[in-house]
Amino acid sequence: MTTKWITLNDAPQVKGLGFRSFGGDSDYPKMITILSDIAKADREDDVYTLEDLRHDYSHLTHSDPAMDMLYAEIDGKTLAYARVDWYQEEDPNHRIYSVIINIHPEARDQGIEAPMIKWCETRLREKAADHPQDGAQFFQAYSNEKRGSHITVLETLGYKPVRYGIGMSRSLKNIPEGDLPEGIEVRPVKLEDCRKIWDASIEAFRDHWGFSEPEEEDYTSYSTSKYFQPELWQVAWYGDEVVGSVMNYVDLDYNQKLNRNRGWTEEISTHREWRRKGIAKALIVRSMHMHKANGMTEVGLGVDTQNPNGALQLYQSLGYEKEREFITFRKPM
Repeated sequence: MTTKWITLNDAPQVKGLGFRSFGGDSDYPKMITILSDIAKADREDDVYTLEDLRHDYSHLTHSDPAMDMLYAEIDGKTLAYARVDWYQEEDPNHRIYSVIINIHPEARDQGIEAPMIKWCETRLREKAADHPQDGAQFFQAYSNEKRGSHITVLETLGYKPVRYGIGMSRSLKNIPEGDLPEGIEVRPVKLEDCRKIWDASIEAFRDHWGFSEPEEEDYTSYSTSKYFQPELWQVAWYGDEVVGSVMNYVDLDYNQKLNRNRGWTEEISTHREWRRKGIAKALIVRSMHMHKANGMTEVGLGVDTQNPNGALQLYQSLGYEKEREFITFRKPM
């Protein structure tokens, strides 16, 4: 792939600084270094692997790395990258244009972040020009409470926090009780049922903030990823109807890197007509016992703090505690 050098008119006067396009497969190890060094500097527990990154980038749907990525180098060392993407929310009049940017700790406070974000916005406006102009359009960016300088840049550029999520965990000591309602059963997942379970989970999340209808490639990406572990799922059935599920997994890379034994209780969902009956609680409890039987000592999950169905309160009642905070920022296009 031919790399092109890109001129940013408002770039800072930093000796040896240059901006370029995506360089192909050779850029993936550089991106992993940036992500890993950010996690180390900010004392975050994120773990990145080359295989995961390649997998994710092979399943992008609305983002073309050749056109939609920007890299910053100083004296030939890649120290930052940005990528743009977009998606249509369930609300047909809400379209989101995402800015994803990662700056190596060595390059922070060099003044390169704002010009890179502005480049992303320009590229997103170009993409938006080909879309229907029939509703609200927003730029969207992401951060967490540990990246103060990043938050400052976003706010300076007009972004405002609109949603908060948290990562939570708990030990697998003193697992609480939780029983399924009468007539509901859990049975081992058959491979031929995986798509049905996935579809039921998607339907259950339809009323959540920011929901976007998945494309076929999204299921392909998930079902070919290391997180697809249906043998660990806990799925509640009423006859042949899926009424709730927890799509558990164990990230071996995460556990090995951080010397942990953590299982994840994620994608927790209940069919709308079956909510408030204790199904989610019972499935999470079953998941805890399953993870413990498999040698895990703790479990983790992520949650939207403003989830309309009381998910945060449920997880707190089950002993999960906050580990970190994630922030979604938006500004009108």
